[in-house]
Amino acid sequence: MAGVALLAGCGTLSGGADGTTGPIVVMTWAPQNTDATNMPGMPAMAKTFAKYVNARGGVAGRELKVITCNDHNNSRGAGDCAQRAADEGAVAVVGSYSQYGSAFTSTLEAEGIPYLGGYGITQDEFESPLSYPVNGGLPALMAGAGRQLAGKCDKVSLIRPDTAVGDLFARFLDAGLRDAGRTSATDLRAAEDATDYNAISRRAIGANKPEDCVSAALGDKTATFFDAFRRTTTPDPATGLEAGPRARIASVLGSVQQSTLDSTGGSNSPLEGAYITGWYPPASDSRWAQMRSTIKRYAFGDNSIDPNDPGVQTTWIAYTALTEVIEKMGKGAAVTAPSLKQALDAAHGISTDGLTPPLGWREEDAASIIDQPRLVNGRVTFQKVEKGRLVAARKGFVDVTGVLEDAPR
Repeated sequence: MAGVALLAGCGTLSGGADGTTGPIVVMTWAPQNTDATNMPGMPAMAKTFAKYVNARGGVAGRELKVITCNDHNNSRGAGDCAQRAADEGAVAVVGSYSQYGSAFTSTLEAEGIPYLGGYGITQDEFESPLSYPVNGGLPALMAGAGRQLAGKCDKVSLIRPDTAVGDLFARFLDAGLRDAGRTSATDLRAAEDATDYNAISRRAIGANKPEDCVSAALGDKTATFFDAFRRTTTPDPATGLEAGPRARIASVLGSVQQSTLDSTGGSNSPLEGAYITGWYPPASDSRWAQMRSTIKRYAFGDNSIDPNDPGVQTTWIAYTALTEVIEKMGKGAAVTAPSLKQALDAAHGISTDGLTPPLGWREEDAASIIDQPRLVNGRVTFQKVEKGRLVAARKGFVDVTGVLEDAPR
């Protein structure tokens, strides 16, 4: 099998015209080397997964070949990646990240190429008939955050980017709060490329009550905001003396992850004590052991792959689902974009080794959400930062599907 593994990614083989021979070609894309969000670990994890599975004989006895693409965090780049997937014969786009769903879904739909396991950051991922999500995306995270904070806070302030995606943050956080009988959050918008958060920190502190909560979902800038927030003082109404913020803090996975805590001081991080909502079990959970072992063996020294990164985790889960679906198609089956779509449409009970509930994309598996008809997994996890580590705040998954179904459009 070592010889087969060496072929991965070399570009020397091409699939048979009927999809029954040659490597199974898929693509993974993500932004890299940009001034905004970067997710280099996702394509790197895809390449690593291919090495792992090819060393074990491939998928249904065939080599898995991964091609990668940088969407450059803009619509043109996303469209170019989708066109390249079509041009290079990819049967699916797997475990990918792009904020520009409208720029790539039209091409994938025209070419009939499934989009399996997107990060869940765009509305298109939950609308396109060619999309097969593995998590509930940002809607589930924010609805879950609302549910998590509703039992801990009298008032919630949300700091989020002033973008269309940020608008979704506010919408679904409010849905989670209202579902638990709380009022909507105070919506504080920050420029996506902001570097100074002092003014918005003062607004977030407000009356500076310990029973209030401040939740920030600013991607890579979240730790920068909370550092500014921690250093902001306001006059104490009782004494007139300057006082630091008393509110509890919160965020979601993706905006905060273990590497964020490590790089901002561990147990001395400004995020110590924060409530965090995620899609998957904490990175320390034993269910991630196989992924960690694979990274250690096949990507030793690749610093772009952080096993604590939810993007890397999403790619691992997406490829795990892909291989199970193809294996169920059987050895010798034609694996083309149309045949894979057909298999995904019929898939049910696809195991991700407990990292998500069993997945399926049949019509009866989808939630009853008018503008998210492709959502099949509305479960999240409640976590917290304790002594510089992300740990479970509640055992198991929390289902927020009902919150999403009831959220106003």
